[in-house]
Amino acid sequence: MIINFLLNKHYRRRKVWCANQLDQLASNANPFALVTAAHLRTQQTKHNTQERYTAKRTLVRLLYAQGWQRQRVLNLFGVLDWMMRLPDDLENKLWQDVIQIEGETKMQYVTSIERLATQRGHNEGKLEGQANLLERLLTKRFGPLPDDIHMRLNNATTDQIEHWACAILEAPTISAVFAAH
Repeated sequence: MIINFLLNKHYRRRKVWCANQLDQLASNANPFALVTAAHLRTQQTKHNTQERYTAKRTLVRLLYAQGWQRQRVLNLFGVLDWMMRLPDDLENKLWQDVIQIEGETKMQYVTSIERLATQRGHNEGKLEGQANLLERLLTKRFGPLPDDIHMRLNNATTDQIEHWACAILEAPTISAVFAAH
């Protein structure tokens, strides 16, 4: 009974010490303090994913509150994300929280609009590359291209370019390549 009392007393004292350490680490502007706090919270929440989610969310909020440059926040977020793995459902919930935190702090990194714009730019770049390749093939096969063909290639859809690329293999003339589409 005395041993249990002493162990419980030691455990409570250690728990209070750890909580104080975490508070000090969390309020420190040194990025290594935040990483250390993340390490301690990762150990503490080893078997409790809900508590880990709460701890990770708190640490992410601290990242944004520091006023650091964008790249530093992203780098440290990557470290936190690696250290404090969560199940997919809690990761998705955390992602929603991050969007909310970004909105509150006016520090938006990659919004959904920016992601869509990036994807659209990638798709447009891919289409432009396909059109350029088809233009080179047409020129090699049929010689210099008239302006109206350049115009059609510049305004073409992916489906049109794919159709014309297949047609170039058997078409006897440049007009035959573009006849069906």
